[in-house]
Amino acid sequence: MLPDLQMKDLLRLRKPHPCGSYDWTVVRLGADIGLECKGCQHRVMLTRRELAKRMKLNVSQQAREKNQESNIDPKSL
Repeated sequence: MLPDLQMKDLLRLRKPHPCGSYDWTVVRLGADIGLECKGCQHRVMLTRRELAKRMKLNVSQQAREKNQESNIDPKSL
């Protein structure tokens, strides 16, 4: 499944960048995804399929989901 991304999402990839950082920020969306390394600000472009293979975790999406869960009122269920 191809990842659902938004601008400025923080992604954690499976292998480290040569600078040692695993974390990347989404800086461009389209057919290709632009990423910027959080360690050295190096920019790369990956296809959505390639990014889906390399991505381990979308940290921003997890935070959004956790925030939505905490905003649900248990009385309304």
